[in-house]
Amino acid sequence: MRWMKRYISQRSPVKYRFDDEEITPARAAADYLASLISFTAHETSLADCAIGLSVPVEAFEHYDAWLSNVVKEAGYPVYRLIDEPSAAALGYGEHIRPGSVYLIFDFGGGTLHASVVLIEDSQTASISSSRCRVLGKAGRDLGGSSIDRWIYEDLLKRHGLSGDDEQVLRCSNSLLVECERIKETLSLQEEVSYHLPVDELSSFNGVFTRREFEALLEENHLFVSINQTLRAALNNARERGYDEEQIQSILMIGGSSLIPAVQQLLRQSFGNQRVHSHRPMDAIARGAARLAGGADFYDFIQHEYAIRYSSPESGEYDYKTIIQKGSAYPSQKPEATLIIKGSYNGQKKLGIAIFEISRSTQDCAGQMELVFDSDGYARMMPLTSREKEQRQYFWMNEQSPTFIEARPPAVQGEPRFEVNFYIGDNKQLLISVTDLQSTKMVCERQAVITLS
Repeated sequence: MRWMKRYISQRSPVKYRFDDEEITPARAAADYLASLISFTAHETSLADCAIGLSVPVEAFEHYDAWLSNVVKEAGYPVYRLIDEPSAAALGYGEHIRPGSVYLIFDFGGGTLHASVVLIEDSQTASISSSRCRVLGKAGRDLGGSSIDRWIYEDLLKRHGLSGDDEQVLRCSNSLLVECERIKETLSLQEEVSYHLPVDELSSFNGVFTRREFEALLEENHLFVSINQTLRAALNNARERGYDEEQIQSILMIGGSSLIPAVQQLLRQSFGNQRVHSHRPMDAIARGAARLAGGADFYDFIQHEYAIRYSSPESGEYDYKTIIQKGSAYPSQKPEATLIIKGSYNGQKKLGIAIFEISRSTQDCAGQMELVFDSDGYARMMPLTSREKEQRQYFWMNEQSPTFIEARPPAVQGEPRFEVNFYIGDNKQLLISVTDLQSTKMVCERQAVITLS
């Protein structure tokens, strides 16, 4: 199984067929994580322990919910969620100092993230009880799997083959393993030989050099994407009063951050002394464990949230923002106010469609995607307009869109309810609803959904 985390985040419809049964990435990953927790519980004593779970900075709420449900169903209701950049800041303990600002550069298998964090002074001035506050962050749907795809396409092009060729489909998994090996080897040496039998009569053979690899990264705009992501996070922090010069260290996370050209880009941008890369693979796990052990951090709302409505002018759906990206929480005053009107005479149930919106930029080659079909073959497939929209807009309350009862029933076009939106202590979207006809409050700060 490959790229389970990415498929879950994107709500991909892909399924794998095993023994006449179709398995989703979410189920496969749940089985894997539950087994891992069970094994750990058997080897150690977890009875009195909390579990720390890390999530991508651009993950939708449904990913957080999936992760939480897996741990709860495994029998461990005590857990804490932390975004991966903040976990990395806590995990790079020997370079963290209270009162300082850090840039976390996380370039892993599925995503590219940059996060500027502040380690706040604690009462004891001890790093073990310091608090990490996120000042700015940005992310892209771009990672090591994207690079594997670029190598995959390049190898096919070199040997005059198409991804739809039957012989290529049969060996697509082996080819992807070889692409990953090429990528990892070129982080350690200047060139790598590759050989992959396609069938009894033909095979892939050749040499891939680091210069060719870096040209491939340039061709697919990797370095431009990295710079744009870094600038977006730095601009967020600047809006909160923290300049680039205040960043003490840049902490590199994820296997793709080991690529020499990527490290060189950051060292040229921030200087050799400030860039640290000695804990790329385990800092997030260490930080999540520290959080579960009692460390704390402050955060802000990562995504934008909006109400979907039908535009009278165009007849198309449009969106009205109710929670801005970057909002602090909890909120004392309403983040937004909305008037709900009756859609038809005698309407008894009214509601609103709440959408989570991700503004993360897809990677530049995102018009085509390498996906696995039900037979386990890797294919290059175009992204449809619907798939692109689904990745950007997620209907949070699709299962219960109507939750306000009108007594007496509403009249078409008549303003009936005033809804005020707040953010609670635990990132919950809270609503207070007033019936404009009776002037009575129907509900006060009722939790509707959880925000990311």
